[in-house]
Amino acid sequence: MHKSYQPTIPASNRYLKKKWDDKYYSEHRILIRDARPSVDTRPPPTYMHLHMKLKKIQLEEERMATIERDNRILLEKMTHTMRTTGCVNNRNDYESKSLNQEKRRRELLRVSKENETMIKRIMARKNDTDGENWKNSWSKNTSYLDNIAKYNPDWYLSKPNSRQMNDEKPSLKRSQSVPREDKKDVTTVFNTNEAKTKNIENNPTQ
Repeated sequence: MHKSYQPTIPASNRYLKKKWDDKYYSEHRILIRDARPSVDTRPPPTYMHLHMKLKKIQLEEERMATIERDNRILLEKMTHTMRTTGCVNNRNDYESKSLNQEKRRRELLRVSKENETMIKRIMARKNDTDGENWKNSWSKNTSYLDNIAKYNPDWYLSKPNSRQMNDEKPSLKRSQSVPREDKKDVTTVFNTNEAKTKNIENNPTQ
């Protein structure tokens, strides 16, 4: 076969040339096979805990166990009720017990005793001010006010109200509509009404 071999470059011995070319080619194939790529195109590694979540499976199993236990208890209660006549168990004979009952009782006694002592001190305390002196002082001040007052203290009780004042206004209007020759009589009537009003204000007791 070496006689039909056609080398790429001239050679004096075709047999050796073919043998050397085959050796170079086989080494080249080995290098190509063992060559590593400069870019890593392999898929990322798979982790077991990402695909199989053991904690989630554990929680699900615990939840299912709780549901099964509750269902079993409910089934036992229903079976007992169907076998018997059934009853309502609403009795509660439990006596409430407190761990700090004695301490709270002592604290209550202490507070009550302090309050009683405080009340006694308050009741035994004398007044810093004398109410009788205040009353006498107020009576003197009232008499002084009466002496310097221009009007009586209850002058406003006998003051004519707004209705009476409104009743007097129409009479004044009617008096103004009198003819001119009776003008003096109208003035006299107006002065008389004004004098009566002043007398009523000055003498409220009348």
